[in-house]
Amino acid sequence: MNSIFAGILIPFIGTTAGAACVFFLKGALKPRVQKAFLGFASGVMVAASVWSLLIPAMNMSEGMGKLAFVPAAVGFLLGIGFLLLLDEVTPHLHIDTEEPEGPKSSLKKSTMLVLAVTLHNIPEGMAVGVAFAGLLSENGSITMAGALALSIGIAIQNFPEGAIISLP
Repeated sequence: MNSIFAGILIPFIGTTAGAACVFFLKGALKPRVQKAFLGFASGVMVAASVWSLLIPAMNMSEGMGKLAFVPAAVGFLLGIGFLLLLDEVTPHLHIDTEEPEGPKSSLKKSTMLVLAVTLHNIPEGMAVGVAFAGLLSENGSITMAGALALSIGIAIQNFPEGAIISLP
């Protein structure tokens, strides 16, 4: 049980370590470095999504034959819809933009930036939680190594995000 709790905390540690960069850098990150960090984070997230979530979901549905992709595809589309809905109903602000998205609000810019980061982190937290919940349910296709790999992958992806968000 302690290893599961530690596994769930790994992405938090990655984000915190990235945000701690604010204490070591004197100025803002150059735009090219920010873009490289974001590109790296995107690549890691896509890899984690495919290898640690989508492929295992399809493997769990092997008994469906040619339709084994359907549960994963439906879940994928529902996840997209869920994030689009949250994006529409939550006032938020993206880095380097002045115009907020979502419903009109009198929230401060910093609060809306935090809401944008929170929107992004909800599916990551859900993914890690689902992986470790599957491990606890003793589902044979979810291993501790797989759950930890997902958690570490998200932590690696969260490091540059933490740095990019904290430095401005």
